[in-house]
Amino acid sequence: MYWTLELASKLEDAPWPATKEELIDYAIRSGAPLEVIENLQDIEEENEVFDSIEDIWPDYPSKDDFFFNEDEY
Repeated sequence: MYWTLELASKLEDAPWPATKEELIDYAIRSGAPLEVIENLQDIEEENEVFDSIEDIWPDYPSKDDFFFNEDEY
């Protein structure tokens, strides 16, 4: 299983919190790439409820990981 920012971003609008099966269903219905579905299928925790993409991919970057000046916008 490997995640990239592009692949993980396909789950940003998923119905969090969600189980593995709910995320797979969402990925299929939303037309996510096959790699996203395969990554979700590789998750071992069958009945766990995930609160966000960070629960699946702990290295998912947050706004704090980027350096930008919000005052400029």
